[in-house]
Amino acid sequence: MLGIGTLTRKVFGTPNDRKVKSVRPLVERINALEEETRALSDEELVQKTEQMKARHSNGESLDDLLPEAFATCREAAHRALGLRAFDVQLMGGIFMHQGNIAEMKTGEGKTLVATFPAYLNALSGKGVHIVTVNDYLARRDADWMGKVYAALGLTTGVVYPRQPEDEKRAAYQADITYATNNELGFDYLRDNMKSELSQMYQRGHNFAIVDEVDSILIDEARTPLIISGPSDDRSELYIAIDRIIPSLSDDHFTIDEKTRNVTFTDEGNEFLEDRLKLAGLLEDERTLYDPESTTVVHHVNQALRAHKLFQKDKDYIVRDNEVVLIDEFTGRMMLGRRLSEGLHQAIEAKEQCKIQPENVTLAQVTFQNYFRLYSKLAGMTGTASTEAEEFAEIYGLGVVEVPTNKPIARIDEDDKVYRTGREKYDAIVAEIKVAHEKRQPVLVGTTSIEKSEMLSELLKKEGLPHNVLNARQHEMEAQIVGDAGKLGAITIATNMAGRGTDIKLGGNVEMKVIEALDADPNGNPDEIRRRIEAEHADEEQAVMDAGGLFVLATERHESRRIDNQLRGRSGRQGDPGRSSFFLSLEDDLMRIFGSERLDNVLGKLGMQEGEAIVHPWVNKSLERAQAKVEGRNFDIRKQLLKFDDVMNDQRKVIFAQRREIMEAEDLSETTEDMRDQVIDDLVDGYCPPKSYADQWDTQGLYAGVLEKLGLDAPVLAWADEDGVDQDVIRDRLTELADKQMADKAEAFGPDTMRQIEKQLILQTIDGKWREHLLTLEHLRSVVGFRGYAQRDPLNEYKTEAFQLFEGMLESLRADVTSKLGQIRPMTEEERRQMAEQMMRQQQRSEVAAAQAPAGATNPEQEAVGPAVAPQEPLVEGFDETNPDTWGNPGRNDPCPCGSGNKFKHCHGRLA
Repeated sequence: MLGIGTLTRKVFGTPNDRKVKSVRPLVERINALEEETRALSDEELVQKTEQMKARHSNGESLDDLLPEAFATCREAAHRALGLRAFDVQLMGGIFMHQGNIAEMKTGEGKTLVATFPAYLNALSGKGVHIVTVNDYLARRDADWMGKVYAALGLTTGVVYPRQPEDEKRAAYQADITYATNNELGFDYLRDNMKSELSQMYQRGHNFAIVDEVDSILIDEARTPLIISGPSDDRSELYIAIDRIIPSLSDDHFTIDEKTRNVTFTDEGNEFLEDRLKLAGLLEDERTLYDPESTTVVHHVNQALRAHKLFQKDKDYIVRDNEVVLIDEFTGRMMLGRRLSEGLHQAIEAKEQCKIQPENVTLAQVTFQNYFRLYSKLAGMTGTASTEAEEFAEIYGLGVVEVPTNKPIARIDEDDKVYRTGREKYDAIVAEIKVAHEKRQPVLVGTTSIEKSEMLSELLKKEGLPHNVLNARQHEMEAQIVGDAGKLGAITIATNMAGRGTDIKLGGNVEMKVIEALDADPNGNPDEIRRRIEAEHADEEQAVMDAGGLFVLATERHESRRIDNQLRGRSGRQGDPGRSSFFLSLEDDLMRIFGSERLDNVLGKLGMQEGEAIVHPWVNKSLERAQAKVEGRNFDIRKQLLKFDDVMNDQRKVIFAQRREIMEAEDLSETTEDMRDQVIDDLVDGYCPPKSYADQWDTQGLYAGVLEKLGLDAPVLAWADEDGVDQDVIRDRLTELADKQMADKAEAFGPDTMRQIEKQLILQTIDGKWREHLLTLEHLRSVVGFRGYAQRDPLNEYKTEAFQLFEGMLESLRADVTSKLGQIRPMTEEERRQMAEQMMRQQQRSEVAAAQAPAGATNPEQEAVGPAVAPQEPLVEGFDETNPDTWGNPGRNDPCPCGSGNKFKHCHGRLA
């Protein structure tokens, strides 16, 4: 008997069905224009773009232009790539233009789908960003789909790490820009550390299409993007603390695997105190609870996390004496990414690798807050519906499941649950053997490098040939994935999210052609392609006859999406296939989330060795457990975002203020207002209102004026005069300060003075913002304890963060005024000394270059290698942390630090 919900859906359809039905009339209008568009010449296609741009600028909406634009784009894709978009691909494009996530199964052609909304929105002239998960995909898609945009008269750019500045600027100026989420976020931060508008890359945030949107906006959103600079080297501290951790017993700490948290017990704290005192890391009279012990306690906690929560070959690998993180969702190495707050250093100490210095944060942003900058956001992926609530609540994105072009023919079997891991792996090997004997390709999914290599050893013992794809084989990824659909292939893969290369039955034709051409460079490319395509058709049919791709998962992941991504590798575009999950009660998910009841049930059933329980109820039970974990992770991310939103509001104010300063031609009024406020504060502080002259602290006022304004004012004499009150003092100080600045402007020249004011304000803002970020980090780490006093940590954080921000702005005024009061033009003697220093520096550089060994001319090698000669500052008393000691070099003068670079490219550059 049908349930009420099922019956209702049968009669009225699901909300998703209604959304799909609503866009069918639009698809029909696009199809009706096909013949007309096909008749256009290549030049007329380009003209069509120009016409639609003009119509849009004259008031016609993008929605009105949609049918015509999609029809034009479809024709351009057909001419440029030989691909004619299916109706369901047009639907996906419409949903994305409307600001939704289009959930499209693997192999349905999402890369082509993105061209339709990208083209339509590029008609506004404001630029479109297409976001991918790695640099390989960004370059590949830009090159591939760039042919479509070129046929429409639009430009395409691609952004990648360590890109030349001019090339990157041109990429952002293009109509459509392909880039990774990391590079977009970092460029946003870099732009807001620049000192001139001309140095900025991005031109606003109009419309972004995010590929693998669940991976980028959910999985990676937990880790903020941080631009940092090195701090003091504390390697010895990490090594000393690391020596203590192995001596801990199980009674000294507790692990909560559900929340991935580890804490010391009271017994552990006592043990630690003794050991830290013996090691000389804690003074005898101190305890771990003293405020002075905060740093040591922090590092001890990080060392404990490094040892007990982070596993080698699962969370990270050691490569070339370096700890490289592994993305738990894609199995990829995250080169250049480091854990913050000393945790990465703790892992380096544990693995006895070279310990890199901790970094101080210069700028940071989360992906949530970066992508919420866009006026319109869209996404595409094979798996998003399980996280629809999070997409809607955080990003305002709807999720629409787009029907497949052909019905899915894959058979999804019920999970098989075994008592022990050994029984499970025996069954997995037996199942792979059966599939291999009938030449069916098998894709085996594992959750860690360790398990993939353990399974590989089991297959070797059985004489089963196979490939292993994990972070260690990262470079061969495309080749291994391309071969995974070949007849009889066995591929073990650690997570398959966002791989970007489809597994095609019979193997990848393009890769086979490239291999054949490499083997026979003198062969006829057309003949080779024809031969390979004929061979491929036979092999593809043989694979289909064997049952298509068999996806065998060795564990359930915490997230249903990751399981669905693996499953979706089979059965693309109507291909046959099957999927099966093999589990045991010893798996992490089963063990942590309620396997006891299931263990009791299996025991009562009297199951034999090697026997599995297979039932739809087990699947439902597991899905409920996964849904609970997903819900908990969502709550964690939501809470983190609430804290980050506080900083984000302040970040927006600071970045907007910086931009205003860079756009301004003359900041003399701004600096004058700052100066007046400082004078008001000084007079009110030392000569309080309604007080008598004999109650004033004139000595304090004199010292304050000298320090804050750089003025040697006769304050003591003024106070002895009759009739002098606070207003007179204030007016006289203002007059002196204004004259001082007017004299400086005349000495420097008006243009130079304007430039000095601009650079000084920007440098001071950046310095204050860096200090503020560090203060907020510390506040964030301790505010949680306020909960024990029945106070809401978030409200406490908001209140204190606002007070800190106000204090930062006040000190900003004082610092800018003080620095402007102290600057002065260089004397002739100082210029002569600087020229002599430059000459000596040049001579040293020439000698060093002559003595350098062969092959040391690569600038990257020089950057990371030891310096040939120590740098000697060109200005005596130079302190790189204090701009007041830099003298007053012009932007094209040598930097006073002695690097040999121009000032604008060295300490004069905020980057």
